[in-house]
Amino acid sequence: MARWSIVVGVWALALAAGFAVPTASSWWLVVALPLLALAVVGTWDLTQRRHNVLRNYPILGHARFLLERIRPEIQQYFVESQTDGTPFDRETRDLVYERAKGTLDEEPFGTERDVHAVGYEFMTHSLRARIAPAATPTVRLGGPDCTRPYDIALLNVSAMSFGSLSANAIEALNAGAARGGFAHDTGEGGISRYHRKHGGDLIWEIASGYFGCRTQDGNFDPDQFAAKASDDQVKAISIKLSQGAKPGFGGVLPGAKVTAEIAEARGVPIGETVTSPPAHRAFGTPVELIDFITRLRDLSGGKPVGFKLCVGSRVEFLAICKAMLERDVTPDFVIVDGAEGGTGAGPVEFEDHMGMPLTEGLIIVHNALVGAGLRDRVKVGASGKVASGADIVKRIIQGADFTLAARAMMFAVGCIQAQKCHTNRCPVGVTTQDPARTRALDVPDKTARVARFQQATVASAKQMVASMGLDSFDDLDPSMLNRRIDGVTTRTYADLYDWLEPGALLNHAPADWRRDWHAADPARF
Repeated sequence: MARWSIVVGVWALALAAGFAVPTASSWWLVVALPLLALAVVGTWDLTQRRHNVLRNYPILGHARFLLERIRPEIQQYFVESQTDGTPFDRETRDLVYERAKGTLDEEPFGTERDVHAVGYEFMTHSLRARIAPAATPTVRLGGPDCTRPYDIALLNVSAMSFGSLSANAIEALNAGAARGGFAHDTGEGGISRYHRKHGGDLIWEIASGYFGCRTQDGNFDPDQFAAKASDDQVKAISIKLSQGAKPGFGGVLPGAKVTAEIAEARGVPIGETVTSPPAHRAFGTPVELIDFITRLRDLSGGKPVGFKLCVGSRVEFLAICKAMLERDVTPDFVIVDGAEGGTGAGPVEFEDHMGMPLTEGLIIVHNALVGAGLRDRVKVGASGKVASGADIVKRIIQGADFTLAARAMMFAVGCIQAQKCHTNRCPVGVTTQDPARTRALDVPDKTARVARFQQATVASAKQMVASMGLDSFDDLDPSMLNRRIDGVTTRTYADLYDWLEPGALLNHAPADWRRDWHAADPARF
């Protein structure tokens, strides 16, 4: 109502000043005309559907776009001072915005990155470069025990719950996934009516709170799970072991935030505080985790089941690999979440100091599965700061088969990194349950942006692979990704990291892995 009051007030002042022109003095035109212009602009701001900020902040919201024109100095200051410890840089953020809007992402004057900086990475192109094929590749999730495999896209929506995101944001993400043919991870908050409204493919995430499939005392409810997992819209199930932004930390949802819609999605009482324990109750050892995967696969009717984790101890992941070998059962996929992830629901110390960055975690998981002779049975996903075609290619080189993006998808629906996620006062309606703020996010417009961003980003990744002289993402290898070590030295990932041969851990484990492999116990984490 306040936004309408501002515009109505400006109209009233403009009309009053206009009335004073013939009755008092023609000098009132100096006041009347600017006020009339502001009133027209404010009315347009409130009714347009393209810009979230202007829908919530008519007239005043134009200040943001003015700052964006005064760049890079001023805008870069605001980006760096208002984001978390691992923000997307301005160049990457703008790339997402432009692709989502369907505008050209080519800019003059070349790269804004310091190519001589330590840590700078680049791919090896080829003089036998070619045009990317029209077909868009997918990755099949479904190992030997899966009877209903799912072909997942190279880039998908990563886990973000309803409650963390607004109803309109969830709708736009899912409708975009439906339009673009990619998957939407529900996050741990359960499957809401907004996930179902547009029919986009879902990866249902099951975390330690078992939201959507829990008993009254917070344990796993197999009957509820089976009923919901049988829905054709649910294509895969992901067990969340840990999250990159807050690994080893559960969470509390205060009762004041448990609205009727959130209670419905999570299967909890309205208005009562709900906790997510740091660890699962349904299993407590690696072998029990593998047995739980088997149970969920059976209850879901044979759909792909995997787990997500931020890698901590290499010994613990190797223990899971030993449990797979002991049971001769594998998950259909493992999603590796990087510590770079952001959240509005975790302590800053966890965000900054706990968990392994995605690159190291991804390489460990890939190598462990290869060394245990299991890599051909398990697909690997990468989730963490994936925003460009280059990010997709890099993650596949580092060991992934597919990727998922969270913040980049939030940008596509209008996020401006205001860092108000935890306050319920998101200025663009992305991370708030306030209906007055949520209205800023126009679902049809942002649906198109989500689909365009995903399509353009995958197309860019395809062309990068073709420019490297390759026919397929399967042809990528670590020798094709380079990192600057110092001012005069670069090394490829083939040189920087050890890459295990298939089955190397089963016979005589390499020296760097031997101690951890022997310490790994499938009977305990």
